[in-house]
Amino acid sequence: MTVEQAAAFISFSFVAAVTPGPSNVMLTATGAAGGMLRGLPALVGVGAGMAAMLFAVAMGLGAIVLGRATLLVVIKWAGAAFLLWLAWKIASAPIDQGGDARGERRITGFAGAFALQWLNPKAWLVCTGASAAYLRPDEPMLQQALQIAAMFFIVTLPCGFVWLGFGMGARRLLAAPKFQRGFNVVMGLLLAGSVVPLLI
Repeated sequence: MTVEQAAAFISFSFVAAVTPGPSNVMLTATGAAGGMLRGLPALVGVGAGMAAMLFAVAMGLGAIVLGRATLLVVIKWAGAAFLLWLAWKIASAPIDQGGDARGERRITGFAGAFALQWLNPKAWLVCTGASAAYLRPDEPMLQQALQIAAMFFIVTLPCGFVWLGFGMGARRLLAAPKFQRGFNVVMGLLLAGSVVPLLI
């Protein structure tokens, strides 16, 4: 991969990783519920999940999935169900009745964030599009797959950190239980709303 190709892929990765979407809504809710330190496993899970998917797609899995309509429908509906379940968990998360938004609430961890990438049909399309646009048939595929997966992972971390930090900042404003509940509901609704385009 040339320097120009790498720069173009990094730009693509930045836009894909920093724009609003299910993963970033989840990171914001995680930052608000658990803080920065407890949210780091979810952040790494998002990056690792996308990097692993990008690697797998680059190695041929994307063509298999997109080439089988039934499998694509299964991923689409399983992903929608998972996102709706996660939205419900966020919206109904327990609040700290003591007025301290720093309670030890259950949050999405590494495994949940990793799985979220694999059940998100949009992520499959992004990875497939990236592979088609940036892989060169005249270069070793394994080396290219490792390169783009590593670059995407590296770019995803600071982008996700912004959303985690946004949640952490909002956490300080959520001292009153009614504000905590409202924030949780809004985050849950945003995540649920992200399902609609996937099903159209």
